[in-house]
Amino acid sequence: MLNIIQEVNRIEEDIISWRRELHQIPEIGLDLPRTTKFIMDELDNMNIEYHTLVNGNAIVGLIKGKEEGKTIGLRADTDALPVKEKTGLEFASNNGCMHACGHDGHTAILLGVAKVLNENKDKFKGNVKLLFQPGEEYPGGAKPMIEEGALENPKVDVVMGLHLGNLGKEIPKGKIGVSYGAMMAAVDVMYIKINGKGSHGAYPHQSIDPIVTASEIVLALQTIISREVDPVEPAVVSVTRIDGGFNHNIIPDSVEIQGTIRTVNEETRQRISRRIEEIVKGITLAHGASYEIDYEFCYPALINSEEFTKGFVESAKKIIPEEDIIEMKSPVMGAEDMSFFLQEVPGTFFYLSNMAEIDGEFHPHHNPKFDIDEGEMWKGAALIIQNTIDWLNKN
Repeated sequence: MLNIIQEVNRIEEDIISWRRELHQIPEIGLDLPRTTKFIMDELDNMNIEYHTLVNGNAIVGLIKGKEEGKTIGLRADTDALPVKEKTGLEFASNNGCMHACGHDGHTAILLGVAKVLNENKDKFKGNVKLLFQPGEEYPGGAKPMIEEGALENPKVDVVMGLHLGNLGKEIPKGKIGVSYGAMMAAVDVMYIKINGKGSHGAYPHQSIDPIVTASEIVLALQTIISREVDPVEPAVVSVTRIDGGFNHNIIPDSVEIQGTIRTVNEETRQRISRRIEEIVKGITLAHGASYEIDYEFCYPALINSEEFTKGFVESAKKIIPEEDIIEMKSPVMGAEDMSFFLQEVPGTFFYLSNMAEIDGEFHPHHNPKFDIDEGEMWKGAALIIQNTIDWLNKN
């Protein structure tokens, strides 16, 4: 019988080393030449077959078990952020970008998972697909991977992944967070331009004031959440940018408004998008102005499979104490394009809480001083391996 904790501990130094090497070469978006080369070189060293998608920036590896069976997909995001690192770590990046969200750890963990599973192919049936995905932060790499066939040949039946750091604030360090349904919100972006008529600020009656119009719109948009959405349902409409005007005595011709919308219910998501334009249309009409609107549906809500998650929890109990498995009672309003994979096939996404201190305090994701505790990463690898073997052999 395979001792998974022992196997992961055997390669823990490799996982940490991979994480540090990746941390020094952060790349953003869908163009990750150094990152993908690093991953492919390691897969070559392990003799794992793979192919690339998304112009060579996504990698799909395949490990075949001892006999025919179903296929599980294991996903790790590989991109970084346009953040200048200020951690002071020996292996800090110096190219103006940073792995400020833990993706270097996600990728290193999946490489560790691949190594253990590939060396123990006789212990499970079916297939393991390794999904190394670019562009999670922006503009999204999961959807193009799916469109290019990442979940086919062989067809992926279930999928799983993890996130490091501390996205679930109720999850103490060293423990994991699980959800049996909605775990993260859908994210959409609104861009609104109010077109009025500029004039001298001393003669406002000669204008169609886009600033007054925009101000009313900003206030009215807040009533969507406060008066039109069930108070116990998670939803957010946040105006995050207003741009208009260029001098103290000139009423401008136009004002731009931008913001983010977060929902976990698809019906609510669609309704809010309609209501935003209805509100903008009504207020601009009342002021004699006109408008342009661009509403972008970005990532859907991340919804875990209840059945698969229950199985994952049972497997997790073989690796960590049951009290270290925390059920999240409500979703977080951040977003993750792992949701596209989970729209296609059932599966689960879980959190491993492993923040590390820099300068005596913990810093949040996307912060120049964000860091993770490498001593906890082995748990992520062991949990994924255990559940992978259990699920494949059961199915």
